[in-house]
Amino acid sequence: MCRNLGTALSVPAIISAAVAATAAQKISYNRDIRPVLSDNCFFCHGPDQNKRKGKLRLDVREEAIAKLAIVPGKPDESKLIQRIFTTDTDDLMPPPESHKTLTPEQKQLFRRWIAQGAEYQKHWAYVPPVKPSVPTGRNGIDFLVQKRLKEIGLQPSPEADRRTLARRLCFDLIGLPPKPEEVAAFQEDKSPEAYARLVENLLASPHYGERMAIGWLDVVRFADTIGYHSDNPRNIWPYRDYVIRSFNENKRFDQFTREQLAGDLLSNSGLEQKVGSAFNRLLLTTEEGGAQPKDYEARMLTDRVRAVGTVWLGQTIGCAQCHDHKFDPITSRDFYSLGAFFADIKEPIIGRREDGMLVPDQKQAAELAKLDSEVTRLQREYEAPRPELAERWEKAALEAIAAETNWTLLAPEKMISEAGVKLTVGEDRIISTEKDPKDGKDTYRITVKTNWNSVVGFRLEALSAAKLPGHGPGRAGDGNFILTEFSVEDANTNRIILSEATATFEATGFPSSSTLDGQQEGKNGWAIKGVTGVEQAIYFAVKEPMVNEGESSVTFVIQQTGGGNQVLGRFRLAATTNPSAVRAPKTALPRPEIVELLKVAAKERTEDQKQKLAAYQRSAAPELIDERHRVADATKARTDFEAAVPHCLVSVAADEPRTVRTLPRGNWMIESGEIMQPALPAYLTTSARHAHDRRLNRLDLAEWIVSRENPLTARVFVNRLWKQFFGTGLSKVLDDFGMQGEPPVNPELLDWLACEFMDSGWDVKHLVRLIVNSHAYKQVSTASKQLQTRDPYNRELARQSRWRIEAELVRDNALSIAGLLVPKIGGPSVKPYQPDGYWENLNFPTRTYEADRGESQYRRGLYTWWQRSFLHPSLLAFDAPSREECTAERNRSNIPQQALALLNDPTYVEAARALAARILTEGGGDTTVRIKWAWQQALSRAPRADEMSTVHALLDKHLAEYRQDTQAAESLLKVGLSPASKDLDPAELAAWTNVARVILNLHETITRS
Repeated sequence: MCRNLGTALSVPAIISAAVAATAAQKISYNRDIRPVLSDNCFFCHGPDQNKRKGKLRLDVREEAIAKLAIVPGKPDESKLIQRIFTTDTDDLMPPPESHKTLTPEQKQLFRRWIAQGAEYQKHWAYVPPVKPSVPTGRNGIDFLVQKRLKEIGLQPSPEADRRTLARRLCFDLIGLPPKPEEVAAFQEDKSPEAYARLVENLLASPHYGERMAIGWLDVVRFADTIGYHSDNPRNIWPYRDYVIRSFNENKRFDQFTREQLAGDLLSNSGLEQKVGSAFNRLLLTTEEGGAQPKDYEARMLTDRVRAVGTVWLGQTIGCAQCHDHKFDPITSRDFYSLGAFFADIKEPIIGRREDGMLVPDQKQAAELAKLDSEVTRLQREYEAPRPELAERWEKAALEAIAAETNWTLLAPEKMISEAGVKLTVGEDRIISTEKDPKDGKDTYRITVKTNWNSVVGFRLEALSAAKLPGHGPGRAGDGNFILTEFSVEDANTNRIILSEATATFEATGFPSSSTLDGQQEGKNGWAIKGVTGVEQAIYFAVKEPMVNEGESSVTFVIQQTGGGNQVLGRFRLAATTNPSAVRAPKTALPRPEIVELLKVAAKERTEDQKQKLAAYQRSAAPELIDERHRVADATKARTDFEAAVPHCLVSVAADEPRTVRTLPRGNWMIESGEIMQPALPAYLTTSARHAHDRRLNRLDLAEWIVSRENPLTARVFVNRLWKQFFGTGLSKVLDDFGMQGEPPVNPELLDWLACEFMDSGWDVKHLVRLIVNSHAYKQVSTASKQLQTRDPYNRELARQSRWRIEAELVRDNALSIAGLLVPKIGGPSVKPYQPDGYWENLNFPTRTYEADRGESQYRRGLYTWWQRSFLHPSLLAFDAPSREECTAERNRSNIPQQALALLNDPTYVEAARALAARILTEGGGDTTVRIKWAWQQALSRAPRADEMSTVHALLDKHLAEYRQDTQAAESLLKVGLSPASKDLDPAELAAWTNVARVILNLHETITRS
């Protein structure tokens, strides 16, 4: 038997309260019995048939009764009661080896429950929420909170003061501290609408979306890197901006859900919806060459299922990957049928992710449209029919084909690349290179055996190929090459004299004759720039016909010293004994498929054949060089501009989805499992949902998730939202609404919020507005001794709570107070200061961290580069998650490292210096006034007398030290990229910097109260 640790900590307290509450009332299965059964019994007697002992199920009433474990109304005849009360360790349940025990109170609870009839209830989270009645005109939150408080004999706390409310609202709604003048204006505004007006102003702020996005990005595991192995970057940040924009525009949550799960499948799918579908690409992936595809295909499926379970359902569905869930009615079939919804996503299983879809802003989209129009216009001009050119080229091509009988293709016996590039021989004796030479230059030595007589010429054909840059024949980016020098040696390395060179095409300044001029360096030689992507050839005449006696060998030396990878990528050699064939024809022998098309009579060619011939002819036409250059230049301009436009991984549906099988024990190597089709979780659907004429898709899943039929989604979202504004969810375990989770302390309130959310049309701002305008939200966060004793964790909401703000907001707070914060919304992720060497173990490739300069250094923490395996250390110090898994709730620690980060991280040291400069230039003329000014900037209040005296002493101490040690002052003031003011006394600025460091380090500075 296993125990959920979080539940183990909370259940005893709940049960103790339940025992007291039920002594004189009917015992509730959901409230009183199920938590004990789930924690102690369901592991062996629950939903998982593979682990079930004695064929006994205690989670199903009929089966428990059939086995006489429960005899309703007769506890003494019930085997359950006999086994939990026995003193015989062999019969005792839970068994001693499980290390679980029931308290006497819990045992009596079972006895009374069975005596009352042992009624079961469906698990609270699987029953659709019903909206409790609330008196007209009352805030439903306050009515239901106060109703609960009255039941347990507690009173709500008074409303907090205006300063506290202003700071609370600002941190909760925009994640930034209020300006002192904003707090003062709110305090002075005595109108009844002042608070509501402040709420509306904050809801309308573009920073509202940033604040709301933090929790969402945690739960969907947004990060800039892939996670596994090399943890390399990927293009995903536009999704983060989509989330911010969605919250700012108050996109309805049901549509927000559809776009993320199936934005690409929506009938009106545009750029916004497709970027939303990047949710499906946020999972961890690998580029490791040795990874097993089936392994990672299974990992990706399980990752997505867990994500849906956490984000929308609040279910630990991942526990059903290897077997049926041990506590909840989730089967392994449910798990894999849910995973099958995502089998249509087109993506590599292993390897680098694609760049993704272009995501231009409005200005970039207009420029792209302009560039596209220009490319289209020039392409149209280039492709305009030119009958005379076509006729002339076809005649020349047919002549080249007819002349091919004069040539013998040479079979290489030995091939050497001086640059060490591997040369291979393929079909038709074609020689290919597999990679670029290291320095962009190379010389090939090709040896062939011969028994020729009367050879009068040689030919080198430069052949195009789709795999080469620009389709070749060269390896330069545009397909060009430069043949610097060409020579032929006999078996004794004696040079065979070549008298003439001619070519099918010569680029300006690169004639074929220069291959025989003896100049072996520089960028001279034969080149074809302007007519690449098609076959070209150079012909060499031998001065004296070659005469051989028996078999011999000849070596062709092909020198290419032009640099820039201007070397041949695909070519072949031939020889002839016909003197009339030695001069180059008007065009080279076309590639084989074009030769076959030319053999078809013109009148019999299909339209497709005509188009292919016309495209090749245009590419081979020297007369169209200028047109090709214009198209190439326009295309390059478009490509260069596109490179600067953001890209984002998005969902694209494949025509054929991957096959999904159940994996016994989760083992990806076992491929005997049942093939699964997409299906909704059986335990949550009251009526089977099938599309008889088609396979269910991700859009069907999204529609069900936000349907009234699904009892979970609204509850799960409002519970997470409640945690943002009260510090703890109504159900504390945010990602588990199953048996091992915690029942809500105020179930009526949770259901009212869920129903109100759906009734409003899934309006998130409406829900936020309701929460922050409630008296429950506006209460003081201080507690009387009685309240602290009765409700130490504030679960009953008789007061507000206080907590340290999130990691990103700690940084934002410091930069804002210092006046350094750049409030720009959205854009690529940024890299704040980070310790040197922190990334030293990032490999494949190795990387160094380059901190951003300029405004990017002072952006909000939300935009920090999220490296999953090496999260930014300052974020890590304040409990930000790595986002390798969906995180519904962050840990909240209070440890010494956090104070050290605030004192020593260059971001906070620089912020302290900037705040110190503000104190000296804006804070007034004397020390007391300056301290008061600084306190207002950071805490929105005046300092107490003890604080004032402490800071005075601190300032005097440091000022004296820096007067004595100017070098120390200068060293401190050099921290950070922003320059220190030269108009301020360095010693004074350094002393005030230390004061500012203390202010930024105060518990109150980083606490939302």
